[in-house]
Amino acid sequence: MDTLSTANRDPWRFRRFATLSCERFHVGNCKYGQGRFLKGEKTGSPWSLAEGTMSRFDRISTPIAGLIVVERQRRGDDRGFFSRFFCREALADFGGDGKIAQINHTLTQAAGTIRGLHFQQAPHDEAKFVSCLSGAVFDVAVDLRPDSATYLQWHGEVLSADNGRSMMIPGGFAHGFQTLTEDCELIYLHDKPYAPEVEGGLNPLDPGLAIGWPLPVSQMSPRDQALPLLPNRIVAARR
Repeated sequence: MDTLSTANRDPWRFRRFATLSCERFHVGNCKYGQGRFLKGEKTGSPWSLAEGTMSRFDRISTPIAGLIVVERQRRGDDRGFFSRFFCREALADFGGDGKIAQINHTLTQAAGTIRGLHFQQAPHDEAKFVSCLSGAVFDVAVDLRPDSATYLQWHGEVLSADNGRSMMIPGGFAHGFQTLTEDCELIYLHDKPYAPEVEGGLNPLDPGLAIGWPLPVSQMSPRDQALPLLPNRIVAARR
């Protein structure tokens, strides 16, 4: 299985798309607190742009509104492959208008490392397009939109160099990931620049969130370890 989620407790039909399986990383049968496997499927036609124009992306729905998994189509031969990484026309709903304000690149060397969960407060809340260039990560988004039906629920996806998937995360979400292999490189496209004065975070090990991280935690930064837990009143209200 390649996804975990707290959202959408109704069964979905399941289709496998990615070549990388969480079972390889001992995710097991989803005995992770409130998390559960999401059974998602691709949506829409590949002829999703102007008539006669083939899209290079498959969009995979998640049970959290606005949170989209994008799978890049690869065209290959004996030399290797070609894939389109981002297209403003095809992904025009990214950040509302498809504009990119900043691109960031990270390397995380040890498997089991958690980074996050980070967000920026409104009006600087940012959309992110997160992709894995090397290795594999379990990428998680937490819905922080107060009026959302899935408020404080999380969804996780395996993003890897092999499966060509990206997570398109709207503003109003916290984001983090755990590395499943050594030497993981991620690239982030942002629709707004970094604004440290409005940066916030949630503790990724908060039992109120009960995120099903696939591996034992090997490393976290001191800053992420010190991120606050959800107040008990909020945890009780969402149940």
